[in-house]
Amino acid sequence: MATRVFLLVGTRKGAFIFESGADRRDWTLKGPFCQTAPMNHVIGDPQSGMIYAAGGDPWFGPSVWKTSDLGDSWSHSSAGLCYEEGLEPVGSVWSMHKRNGTLYAGVQPAGLFRSDDDGATWTHLHGLQEHPSRPEWQPGGAGLILHSLVTDPEDEKRIWIGISSAGVFHSADGGETWEPRNRGTRADFAPEDQRYPEFGQCVHSLVKAPNSTDLLYQQNHCGMYRSADGGRTWESIEEGLPSSFGFPAAVHPRDPETLFLLPLNGDQAGRYMPDAKAAVWRTRDGGRSWQDLREGLPQEGAYFGVLRQALATDVLEPAGVYFGTSGGALFASADEGEQWSPLASHLPGILSVETMVVRD
Repeated sequence: MATRVFLLVGTRKGAFIFESGADRRDWTLKGPFCQTAPMNHVIGDPQSGMIYAAGGDPWFGPSVWKTSDLGDSWSHSSAGLCYEEGLEPVGSVWSMHKRNGTLYAGVQPAGLFRSDDDGATWTHLHGLQEHPSRPEWQPGGAGLILHSLVTDPEDEKRIWIGISSAGVFHSADGGETWEPRNRGTRADFAPEDQRYPEFGQCVHSLVKAPNSTDLLYQQNHCGMYRSADGGRTWESIEEGLPSSFGFPAAVHPRDPETLFLLPLNGDQAGRYMPDAKAAVWRTRDGGRSWQDLREGLPQEGAYFGVLRQALATDVLEPAGVYFGTSGGALFASADEGEQWSPLASHLPGILSVETMVVRD
């Protein structure tokens, strides 16, 4: 049985597809696709081989592209990706998530849509817009975006989302109603007596650990956190990291205690690699201790950032780890971060990196 590994890369000028075999040594590149429009998130479905790319802008509106032949042909649709009259129009799709036959899309300004016909048409899940806190949500630096989408493999009704800058919200009924889940996460930018509000935190990335019902990790504007109870409470796990600030987080495909991060040097200090030396940080014990992984990464002049969806792992053994930079460089490790190699140096600014492993 042949194993094919795909890296799905969203950039400011279209989507790209990298392909390799199980050894992940040599890679081929295809693209750019999607008419070189900004693609905020590109994901794949290993069961069908379908690839979806999401993006858009205020001029042309949101759209979701898809290909069933690894990029040889594409179609796109925005049917239903709109709010009701009187609401601020949807500017772009920021995140996507596939669960069995349902495709979810998180948009800007923050809202959630679902498709049950593989992206041909979309339905707005009104619950977020109807949440009592909605009038008080404030945009982050990239706008009011729903950028993180997590579902429970065992219960299709359970959904977690991350919104900048409203925080983490959870639904137990498939998106009809929502509750904020931010207890224990800081809002350092708020007045001192309001540092732990019910909502209003600036979550940057939210991921769910494998083989666990309720274990979540969150990279926040103001710290790194872990929750063992589905986000009801959070505990800080930033001790040992060079910075409490960063954007992406990626879980190991099998080990719930292993997590990868890319801390930056701070929100007001340039937002690049600490000391301009690139490193991926890994924990093997759920955040109680951290190790910096640097071999093969630039250790001088690394004045780049890595955005919230631009770090990913694959499902092979050992797991591969990949990240893309704001300057268009793409790095890969086939041994869980021990050694790194550059795959590309001059892509457009990278917005997202995801993986898809297909066994023919």
